[in-house]
Amino acid sequence: MAKNLEEVSEKLVIFRQEGSLTYRIPALLYLPSESTFLAFAEERSSPRDEHAKFLVMRRGRKEGLSVKWGPLQNMETAVLPKYRTMNPCPVYDVKEGTIFLFFICVEANVSELYQIKTGRNAARLGYVFSKDGGHTWSPMTDLTEQVIGKDVKNWATFAVGPGHGVQLCSGRLVIPAYTYYIQTRLFGHPLCCYTKPHSFAFYSDDGGKTWQKGHLFQNPLGAAECQMAELVDRNNSPVLYCNARSRVEAFSRVEAFSRDGGYLFEAPFQSRMLQESSHGCQGSVVSFPSLRPASESSLASSKASESWLAFSHPTHRTKRADLGIFLNPCPLEENSWKEPWILNSGPSGYSDLALCTGEDPVFFGCLFECGASRSYEEIAFQMFSGAKILKSQKAFSAEKN
Repeated sequence: MAKNLEEVSEKLVIFRQEGSLTYRIPALLYLPSESTFLAFAEERSSPRDEHAKFLVMRRGRKEGLSVKWGPLQNMETAVLPKYRTMNPCPVYDVKEGTIFLFFICVEANVSELYQIKTGRNAARLGYVFSKDGGHTWSPMTDLTEQVIGKDVKNWATFAVGPGHGVQLCSGRLVIPAYTYYIQTRLFGHPLCCYTKPHSFAFYSDDGGKTWQKGHLFQNPLGAAECQMAELVDRNNSPVLYCNARSRVEAFSRVEAFSRDGGYLFEAPFQSRMLQESSHGCQGSVVSFPSLRPASESSLASSKASESWLAFSHPTHRTKRADLGIFLNPCPLEENSWKEPWILNSGPSGYSDLALCTGEDPVFFGCLFECGASRSYEEIAFQMFSGAKILKSQKAFSAEKN
């Protein structure tokens, strides 16, 4: 299907692999007050996780469907000596005008697998903040002892996101996270076959002055890398939705709801509509106002919601390829996802979505890994409208019928 240039922007490469120097793990934030995107990524000396070095950023000024991108900047304050910085996870406090960029710092050359096998956590929880739209950043704050404390002895490792956090209507700031929890030890040593990932959230109710952690998912589904979005139920009450990569059931995503802002999530469930590739991949989710025409409101199903969801994830069943954008018009009902629209054909990996808030019609930005032969050759950016997803879904339904 030909792309309508009024609904889909051109694909722009934001970070490109040069020799062994690689950029991975995209995170995207939109600042409505400045009509500006902030694009974050990890700079690595090779594609391997253990070879991550530090975070980088580019600013993009939005003008209609075009974005003018500034130069690459190193996030010089988001560092810890002898550690590598990973998993950028930004969140914007609209009320205070403050950006928080969360990340983990991991001991140099210590892999995630080594931490899981030995049960020795090598990660630290940190953040930097900016009060001037990302032009300058604070020194790093290490929250590991303050927020995780003694619980870390049962965490083989942990991480945030990756991708964006979310501010709830209450003002609460939420950072999605996961940990590999050590459930069983034998003679004091962890049994890695019983060390499984559990998603959860870090949150702040005082504008980022203090942070707390919510309860871990209590389930056997192995919910790991995750993102969250706020919805509104039929009683006009807020509900926090979580979409996570599964490390146990590799062919299905994991979904869950929280009715207390991420402190405790209800029993997670496998999504029959959102499939994983054979080795799994991170995905991104955002909520946005319903695209249902006003003329159809009175005829809408009782299952319809005023909040819809968009989800980005590779659609190929056996490899990271063909990045799709999924639409869910009834997100509080299980298995309500529609068939995806393919944003990027070919190798595609991690991605992050951002809603251009305050605009009509609805537009999204997507920052995603892609390439000609491998999914980590570059990180590209593209914008598209909500109408484009809706039209693609209607076209698919017509072809199917």
